[in-house]
Amino acid sequence: MQPTKNIASFLEEFKQFVLKGSVIDLAIAVIIGIAFGKVVNSLVFDIIMPLVSIFLPGKSGFESWYLVIWGSTIPYGKFMGEVVNFVIIALVLYIFIIKLLGWIVKTKQQEAVQPPPLTKDQELLIEIRDLLKKT
Repeated sequence: MQPTKNIASFLEEFKQFVLKGSVIDLAIAVIIGIAFGKVVNSLVFDIIMPLVSIFLPGKSGFESWYLVIWGSTIPYGKFMGEVVNFVIIALVLYIFIIKLLGWIVKTKQQEAVQPPPLTKDQELLIEIRDLLKKT
C-alpha cells in the first residue's frame, strides 16, 4: 500500500463527510445557537437583571449581591442572572420546538391522513358494493 494513496483516500472520505447536508446543517445550527446565546445573555444581564436590581437591595446591581456565611462569600447575584438566562433559553426552545414545530408536524400529519378524493370509478364501485350488501 502506498501512503499517498491512503492519504488521498482519507481526504476524499473526509471531504464527503464534511459536505454532507447534515454536517453543514449542524454547523449552521451551532453558529446560530451561539449568536442566540449572546442575544439572550445581553437581554438578561443588560435589561432584565438591572430592572430586577431596582426593586431589590444592592449598591451596584445584581452582580454585587452576595451572602457571607462563616467568612465565605457566596455571590448569588451572578447565579440568579444565570438562572434567569437559563429560564429564558429554555422557554424560547420550548416555544420553538414543542409548540411551533409540534404544530407544524401535527398539521402535516393531518394533511397526510386525509385520503385523496375518490375517482368516478371508485364511487361507482362503492355504490355497487352497497347495493350488493342490501340484497
